[in-house]
Amino acid sequence: MSQKIQVLGTGNAFLPQGRLHSLTLIDGQHLIDAPPTVLASLRQANVPVSDIRTIFVTHLHGDHIFGFPFLLLERKYISDRDGNKPLRVVVAPGGKEILYSLCTMAYPGSLDEIFNAIDWQEQLVGEVEGGLRWKKFQVQHVDEVDPYGYRFEYPQFSFVHSGDSGPCASLYSEIQNVDFVIIEMGVPDYVETDEHHSPSSIQALAERYSTPLVITHTYIDERGINSPAITVEQPQHPSHVHHASDGFTCFWSEVLGSVQFSNQS
Repeated sequence: MSQKIQVLGTGNAFLPQGRLHSLTLIDGQHLIDAPPTVLASLRQANVPVSDIRTIFVTHLHGDHIFGFPFLLLERKYISDRDGNKPLRVVVAPGGKEILYSLCTMAYPGSLDEIFNAIDWQEQLVGEVEGGLRWKKFQVQHVDEVDPYGYRFEYPQFSFVHSGDSGPCASLYSEIQNVDFVIIEMGVPDYVETDEHHSPSSIQALAERYSTPLVITHTYIDERGINSPAITVEQPQHPSHVHHASDGFTCFWSEVLGSVQFSNQS
């Protein structure tokens, strides 16, 4: 088992310059969400779409699920034409019906067979290949889209993915005892909302906990962009806050006995 977590996309819903939509890949086979740019992210990382074994859905906003029909379409007609590769989807109750409506709007009737072959899981805890255990927990976001974060546990280390979440006790209680957190920073400080983290709330979190924070779902354009949509200026956070670019990797080092981080895919 590779025990490698790749942040393939780091942009928020507005797709900042130089970034694809927020997307995380675990061990080359488990995705967190299926955003509109999911196929582009997988192609860029040279990951066959048919290798995807699990999709963990954090919530049902379009920038997190609108790539789902295209992922199924690709598997059906290109990478898994014989339907031999199993796929599971972990989603909140009622999410299956919403994803089916999305597939039906996109390609009426074409995806029914592959959709019905999916192993749909709505429970709060589970385990996937290689003994990777997961747990989902509710977070602070728009209630109507069933927002969840996820905790993942390997034998050697554990991490949390916040999904889209503002500051909340359920998320922060999980942060205290894991090796790192992939956390969104979807809005600048001048946007008043309790449904996303901003630079100042990330700063407060970093001052409260020493757990490494990997920033994704950011509103900040990638560095080196000549015509940024908003800004390329990153906030000055403590050294254990990592502002990820697309392809950022977290991996377990057997030599060092700890999680290492790299901004090279």
